[in-house]
Amino acid sequence: MNSPLAVPLAQAQPTLTPAAPAPFLSLRDALSDEQRLELVEYWRSVTKRKWAILFLALVIAVVAGAVAYSLPPIYRSTTTLLIEADKSKVVKIDEVYGGISQAREHYQTQIELLKSRELALRTIERLKLYDVPEFDPRKAKEKLQAQLISKAKLAIGLTEPEVEWTDERLLRGVLGAFTDNLSVEPVRLSQLVKVSFESENAELSAKVAQTLADIYISSDRDARFKVTQEASVWLQERVGTLRSKLDASERALQTFRDRQGLVNIGGSAQAMDTQQISNLTTRLVEARVKRAENESIYEDLTKLRAAGKSADYGSVAAVMRHPSVVEAKKVESAAQQKLSELSQRYGFEHPRIVQATAELQSAKSNLASQAEGVASSLARDYEVSRSTEKQLESALASSRGSVQVVNRKEAELGALEREVQGNRQLYELFMGRAKETSASSDLQSQIARTVDAAMVAGSPVRPKKAQIIAVAFVLGLFAGALISMLLDKLDNTLKGQEDTEARLKQPILTSLPILKGTDRKQAMRLSSDRPDTMFAEAIRTARTGVMLSSIDSPRKIIVVTSSVPGEGKTVFSTNMALSHSTTKPTLLIDADMRRPSVSRGLDLASGAKGLSNLTAGTATLEECIHPLAGTSLHVIPAGDIPLQPTELLLSQRFKDTLKLLGERYEVIIIDTPPVELVSDALVVAPMATGVIYVVKAMETPYQLARKGLIRLQRAGATILGVTLNQVDFKKAQKYYGQYSAYGKYGYGDYGYKGTAKA
Repeated sequence: MNSPLAVPLAQAQPTLTPAAPAPFLSLRDALSDEQRLELVEYWRSVTKRKWAILFLALVIAVVAGAVAYSLPPIYRSTTTLLIEADKSKVVKIDEVYGGISQAREHYQTQIELLKSRELALRTIERLKLYDVPEFDPRKAKEKLQAQLISKAKLAIGLTEPEVEWTDERLLRGVLGAFTDNLSVEPVRLSQLVKVSFESENAELSAKVAQTLADIYISSDRDARFKVTQEASVWLQERVGTLRSKLDASERALQTFRDRQGLVNIGGSAQAMDTQQISNLTTRLVEARVKRAENESIYEDLTKLRAAGKSADYGSVAAVMRHPSVVEAKKVESAAQQKLSELSQRYGFEHPRIVQATAELQSAKSNLASQAEGVASSLARDYEVSRSTEKQLESALASSRGSVQVVNRKEAELGALEREVQGNRQLYELFMGRAKETSASSDLQSQIARTVDAAMVAGSPVRPKKAQIIAVAFVLGLFAGALISMLLDKLDNTLKGQEDTEARLKQPILTSLPILKGTDRKQAMRLSSDRPDTMFAEAIRTARTGVMLSSIDSPRKIIVVTSSVPGEGKTVFSTNMALSHSTTKPTLLIDADMRRPSVSRGLDLASGAKGLSNLTAGTATLEECIHPLAGTSLHVIPAGDIPLQPTELLLSQRFKDTLKLLGERYEVIIIDTPPVELVSDALVVAPMATGVIYVVKAMETPYQLARKGLIRLQRAGATILGVTLNQVDFKKAQKYYGQYSAYGKYGYGDYGYKGTAKA
């Protein structure tokens, strides 16, 4: 069917394509690091829910207080011990029982001994803690936890066997609770140890702490005494054995001496033989020397006698040195001198001469006689010295043989003596140790002593009710703050201008305030009916942004869409068109032919022809354009709801109609369906100058809005900006950092009513 608009539509001129916008920089990206401080965001998150956080903290504090006041009071008593790392002993017998080190290992060992199970069991047994209700394992079934476990077992068909409470079972039943309430803490840089015990009974806690310390000291003393006694008994037995062994070795030594006939003089059985050999050796050397001297003299005498000069002994020095010969020689010399003197006075016949001559002859005879006698004596001495030398050599050989026999006996004797000496030393050592051990068994020094005895506590150490309540309150505040920040982190809705621009990477054209009361009912025409409102000014701000976005384009076709229904795109479209109509010829087209709301919102006649009729060719342009009463705005409603709205928008007729309308009107506002439900907006957007995307504050997820914007851009649309609808400015400024004069000062009195506020 041919339409009367065919020729005008064919003559329609295409609209100018606006230039590409400059790279977008969001408000948040333009801020410095100090302006984007995360702590401010956290503080806003906390203050936004401060009453809920405070209520949560109060509830937790009340619950904690109820639990704290229901708990029984716990008392703690402490006794302080000094570990004697360097003890003074009356007698040093470290070797007997191992010794006690003064090193750090000894100190740590004593601490572990204080924590040992043996001491705990002895303390439990001495104080009979299994009869105390607090520790009695037989009353464990009365506790709530035990009752629940018992009921659970019965529910699944398990029965608990009857327990026979022996002494051993009672002790072990108390052991777990005892060790849980016991604490042994060393004092740093000292030898002090604090032994503490906690109990519901103040007197019992003091008694347990002191009893454990006393048992520790006494058990160490008993252990030492036992070790000393065992060592003493062992030493006595060992001493007896060593005494018998020493006696046997001494008897064996004496028997050997008696059997071999050895006499110990100066500590050696062969001392006499050794001395005898030494004497014989000395005498033999002397005899050989004397024999050699006599032998030389004897050879001289033998030569004189062989030569026939037996009377001439003047050449034998040994003869001439003999005293008798020397004396005879002196007498001869005196007689010779006397004769010479008389010969000078008297003649040869003179009696005195005769007498002197006779005396001289007598002296010579005496000298010869004496020399002969000395020579004979020297010959005999030679024979005697030879005989003596031989005798001494024979005696020395005999003595040496005897000494060799004694040496062999001496070796065996030395072995017996060494055995006796070793047995004697070992016996004396053990005898001394036995006496020391016996003397020290009656006096044992303590390994530790009590410095501060355990005192009965005057006040419980826990539960600290005020502290528990305060800590619970603070933890409640922290928990509430963390939950609040977590909720904000999980909240993916768009809140303020900065948040919207940062997440969508698109500029914000305007932020529309939330409408209440009569304003909400008049929302479709609020900008024209009440131009002095904040809403109207926000619409004018968006209008200015649209005009500045394509300032070189005289004709503007603006598509308004959103992600999902209910975000206020139709209200924004109508008010945007009304705002433009005050300055330029403006047309509002309702392209949402699935759920049209422009006709109903602007009170147009029911069944009015609209876009579907115009595009289908069932109505003329004049029949479809409806002026809005009281304004200069023209409206093309959706018209009859078609079966395939998208097919109509894709038709060439719609494109031609849009071009024709672009020549008649300077501004055309097209209200399209949400992009997430249908693709109508994706079809219309490439034909427009730009697209305004409407999102609802605190409801529209930014992922959904970002997805819609990306789809529009992929379809070839030009995004002019985003409109943030239904913003609570006071709340946004207080909690999200969207600072604006709207939230604090309002707008109604500025420039429209009365005098502007200072």
